[in-house]
Amino acid sequence: MKRLLICFLFIFALISQCAFASDIKFVQVTDSHYSKDNKFSESVLKAAVDDINTLSGVSFVVFTGDNINRPNAEDLAAFVKIINKLRFPYYLVIGNHEVFRSNGLSKQQYLETVKENNMLFGQRKPDYYFSRGNFGFIIADGAKEIIPGSNGYFKESTLKFVDEKLTKHKKQKFVIFQHFPLVEPEKSSSHCTYKAEEYLKMLDKHSNVISIVSGHYHINSEKMQNGIYHISTPSLLKLPHQYKIIDINVTKGFSPMIYTQLREVKPE
Repeated sequence: MKRLLICFLFIFALISQCAFASDIKFVQVTDSHYSKDNKFSESVLKAAVDDINTLSGVSFVVFTGDNINRPNAEDLAAFVKIINKLRFPYYLVIGNHEVFRSNGLSKQQYLETVKENNMLFGQRKPDYYFSRGNFGFIIADGAKEIIPGSNGYFKESTLKFVDEKLTKHKKQKFVIFQHFPLVEPEKSSSHCTYKAEEYLKMLDKHSNVISIVSGHYHINSEKMQNGIYHISTPSLLKLPHQYKIIDINVTKGFSPMIYTQLREVKPE
């Protein structure tokens, strides 16, 4: 009887620990710079889609900007048709190469073009929120569409959106996806984010942001700052052609554990 009781207590403790634990796996692809006129960029993107489809346990895929190389609706439509072959849901961040309101593609036109080619894509604004279990995810837009440039700029409306979501869902652990890093992988006056300190100051009010995932610099970098893990990932188009698999494990009473893996693809 005593042995049965000990066995029961062990099983109960194991079940309780699992109930408190949460984990998630997702894929980040960034800076694919796809163009219909560039068959090599097409072969790289298709190879990445095929490779991601071989993975198991993936909740979603996020493309963190410069998905296409120029603000062109035809390129975007072709890009979407390729990534529609993913067997996982996907989300899109807008990068600095992709929009130019007066010469090709505004942010509104960008989202409408995606919707026209994927009826399941329901986002009407470039800033949006979604959730998976105990995790919250924010797409934060820092691209400029009036006078495009390689410096990121997060408008007050975007910072307000992020602040409100973090406050409303304060019990969730958050990952923020954006094209432009807040913590630079390397110093660059041409690629840095304008007034990044204001964004970081706003984040200091919250304790539920565990990571910010970005691209833009075309290099691999991971830095911890004030409890937030800043992840930057290389360009898919640049050799070696890589995307990143990110695993997050959260267990009650412990700090979140974030594991990343760069995975190389080889186009035909």
